[in-house]
Amino acid sequence: MNPCRLHEPDFGSRPPRGDRASLFASRGGFTLIELILVMTILTIVVSITAPALANFFRGRTLDSEARRLLALARQGQSRAVSEGIPMELWVDAAQGTFGLEAEPSYDESDGKAVDLVLDTDIHIEVVNGNAPTATSSSSSGAANAVTVSSRHPNLPKIRFLPDGSIGEASPQALSLTGRDGTSIYLAQSRNRLNYEIRARNN
Repeated sequence: MNPCRLHEPDFGSRPPRGDRASLFASRGGFTLIELILVMTILTIVVSITAPALANFFRGRTLDSEARRLLALARQGQSRAVSEGIPMELWVDAAQGTFGLEAEPSYDESDGKAVDLVLDTDIHIEVVNGNAPTATSSSSSGAANAVTVSSRHPNLPKIRFLPDGSIGEASPQALSLTGRDGTSIYLAQSRNRLNYEIRARNN
């Protein structure tokens, strides 16, 4: 036996180191055609799902604004009862704003007043509401005695009384409409004790 053969490396079926490196390099990368194909598929998928995702997020925004309005209504009703002062939730559809404050005839300055701005994609509208009446300088004394003063005399408003009830002149519902025409209503409950969110005004 030749002792030199004991020290010869036995490669067997394994390729030399240089061949193995080139083999791994050829298997580990992507060709330009494969990358273009993947990007094309991703572009098609995004173009199909983008409108659905946009509608989903718009729906979430509409629902979020409706819940924010409902929370403010409940806050106003709670404050009216706890503080014994009528509260007004006013709505300015033209400016896209709404807020809550104490009636100025009882409290000239309300440190807890809240002014909020609607999302730009949401439109608010009063449904089945009574037109607000502004105080006129030529009104009689009796008329002025029953006219409720307000910091927003020309805007529709929900009025919460100290006993927790809703004022008779308060609107039946407020409609929140998204860009796609979908509407959610903040409407008086059937017992007229509070407001609730409805998908339809019925």
